[in-house]
Amino acid sequence: MQFARINDIAIHYQLIGGPPDKPVIVFANSLGTDFRIWRDVIVRLAGDYAIVVYDKRGHGLSDVGQVPYSIEDHASDLAGLLDLLGVKQAFMCGLSVGGLIAQALYKARPDMVQGLILCDTAHKIGTAESWNARIASVAGKGIGSIVDGVMKLWFTPAFRRPENTAYHGYRNMLVRQPVEGYLATCEAIRDADYTEAAAKISVPTICIVGDQDGSTPPDLVKSTAKLIPNASFEIIGDAGHIPCVEQPDVLTAIIRAFIDSASHGEKNP
Repeated sequence: MQFARINDIAIHYQLIGGPPDKPVIVFANSLGTDFRIWRDVIVRLAGDYAIVVYDKRGHGLSDVGQVPYSIEDHASDLAGLLDLLGVKQAFMCGLSVGGLIAQALYKARPDMVQGLILCDTAHKIGTAESWNARIASVAGKGIGSIVDGVMKLWFTPAFRRPENTAYHGYRNMLVRQPVEGYLATCEAIRDADYTEAAAKISVPTICIVGDQDGSTPPDLVKSTAKLIPNASFEIIGDAGHIPCVEQPDVLTAIIRAFIDSASHGEKNP
């Protein structure tokens, strides 16, 4: 395991080396998960690209840090990690809140970003009312009080079959996240709005969404793609909010094609 002290907190990360002439891909995971959600994509990309994955503050094995915090705080952590690792430019692949972090990183440090892969995310996610209701429930009753409802947003009915052992594992992942970090990140998402910033993105960008995503539905993700100049848009069939778990082959193929196109200077369709 690899750890770095960034902004006075311990960040858990993994750096996987790749060919020096190929881009670096940085993966930022969703709310209530750790970087293991990317495993089935990473094993398909390892060896062809350098890869950085990490647990954002308040998740996985990283410190919670001082609360409250903002999406900009998350982005500052990522910038600090990439500076430490000497990553000059990379393709940022962010899922859900990870996509907000990717947008915030681009806004603060465009020099770090070669392209954006925005998975199941948006310029603004949810409403203050919806986030406040979730925050109140978790603060009063714990993450277990919302887990069944969240699983319906994350995964398709086919994946949520009781006999699917992996489903139970991802359910455990959510329940076992630090409550304080989960709540602080809910507040950060609630307060984040990158609507104006989206229109100023000038690097190659693709917005991707599962066709059954209940957290950031296809229409919302498509509206984000329309805000970003020349951004492309892809829907992955038979997937919910976390296509890297349900459809890793399809997502990996989209990532490869996008990076190959962007690296050769082709415009998004």
